[in-house]
Amino acid sequence: MESTEPWLSVEGISIHLGVSKETIYRWLERQRIPSHRVGKLWKFKASEIDSWVRTGGAIDTHTKNKNNNEL
Repeated sequence: MESTEPWLSVEGISIHLGVSKETIYRWLERQRIPSHRVGKLWKFKASEIDSWVRTGGAIDTHTKNKNNNEL
């Protein structure tokens, strides 16, 4: 029997990444984080999020731009 990857909630993915739920909601507002809407709930696959992080998707462009301006 093939096991399937579980869906994670906002809280679950925030724990997985070690960031606050507010950060997850901010990424959702900016449509930056891979997510799936199930009714009123947001759901995530850890494998999609891990790939997104590895390709630089989690970089905070606001912080990046602020740091570049200070150079």
